[in-house]
Amino acid sequence: MRIHLIDGTYELFRHYYALPSARDDDGREVAAVRGVLASIRGMLQGGATHIGVATDHVIESFRNGLWPGYKTGEGIDPALFAQFPLLEEALVAAGIVVWPMVEFEADDALAAAAAAADADPRVERVIICTPDKDLAQCVRGTRVVQLNRRTRITFDEAGIMAKFGVAPKSIPDYLALVGDAADGFPGLPGWGAKSAAAVLARFGHLEVIPADPRAWNVNVASPAKLAQILQRDYDRALLFRDLATLRTDIPLFDDVDELRWNGHFTQSGSEANA
Repeated sequence: MRIHLIDGTYELFRHYYALPSARDDDGREVAAVRGVLASIRGMLQGGATHIGVATDHVIESFRNGLWPGYKTGEGIDPALFAQFPLLEEALVAAGIVVWPMVEFEADDALAAAAAAADADPRVERVIICTPDKDLAQCVRGTRVVQLNRRTRITFDEAGIMAKFGVAPKSIPDYLALVGDAADGFPGLPGWGAKSAAAVLARFGHLEVIPADPRAWNVNVASPAKLAQILQRDYDRALLFRDLATLRTDIPLFDDVDELRWNGHFTQSGSEANA
């Protein structure tokens, strides 16, 4: 069996900005919800059998207590924000498994679900449906892959290495150095994508990087300066890595069979009432 894990938050944002406004009988904006439902229905019609959708029931998470600049719900269009609970309700009504995250993030749920599914020998492939670079850390060989449904590009482990220059296991370290504007942490000054990839491709993790840049033996500009910055801001780098590390120990399901879709979509049912 193949397991499809969908980033409901991303899908809702994507459809909100791609579709014209539509309102239900109560006057609520529902275009994005209907777009996501139609998209998932298309996946099922295309042969998907086991699906789980993770959403950010609230945007804030435990990470906001670790870093004051971490992303919040501030600035999100109220017409979009109001569709989160509507999407969750509509998916449940359609028989889709949904994980609405409060303490953790949707990305954490996707990571935890991927790890749990990967541990089941009956699973042929785990497909994480999101372009979010955080989820690249979950990719394993050709068994756990990341799919950008908009571009239809699938990244296996070799694809992640080609895209970022580092293995999936080093993605949190990479983001700690270069930062992640979408999540609200800046990385370390002077460290860019090329320098971070070159150093981490050799050493893998922050704590393995030698303090003496003469021991790096990598082709980067101003290694002495980079080493100085890393030593000076090392604790902050570890914090940023912690922010970028997805939690995989969240109990979401006991058996992948729970993700099998046994519901239905009807124009007069969940989609029309969304």
